[in-house]
Amino acid sequence: MSLQIVLQNLATRIATECKALRTMVSGNAADLSSLTTTAKGNLVLAINEVKALAGAAANINDATTAVASTWSSQKINDYVAMQVAGILGGASAAYDTLQEIQLALQSDDSDIASIMTALGNRLRFDAAQTLTTPQKAQACANIGVGDPETDFVAVFNAGLV
Repeated sequence: MSLQIVLQNLATRIATECKALRTMVSGNAADLSSLTTTAKGNLVLAINEVKALAGAAANINDATTAVASTWSSQKINDYVAMQVAGILGGASAAYDTLQEIQLALQSDDSDIASIMTALGNRLRFDAAQTLTTPQKAQACANIGVGDPETDFVAVFNAGLV
């Protein structure tokens, strides 16, 4: 191939690429339908639309909370950290995630079993219970009323009190 033909091919290629760029910039491109802007027929108008949207974006304002503004990333981070600290309530690092709490509960079910047993052994005043004789004796001793087998209503009605 001669130098003249190589140069002609190069010139033709450069001209073709320039024409394609001009067509794209002037809005005469074959298919701009995939643009997510409303201006789909002209690339310059589409760019201007994006610029206008970016210019109308919310301003950063750490002094107030409003619809037309947002906090800086630092203020958002500080706020989230404060909320997390409030939820954790000073929990140690060993229990500062839900997974750590779950693992602690799963690793020692005896604590939960002890709590459940203690709840089952409480003397209720919101519902009837059937108590064993030792349970009755302990309950009466705890509240200072003496013998659980004494019918205090009968004693009172008999005038013995």
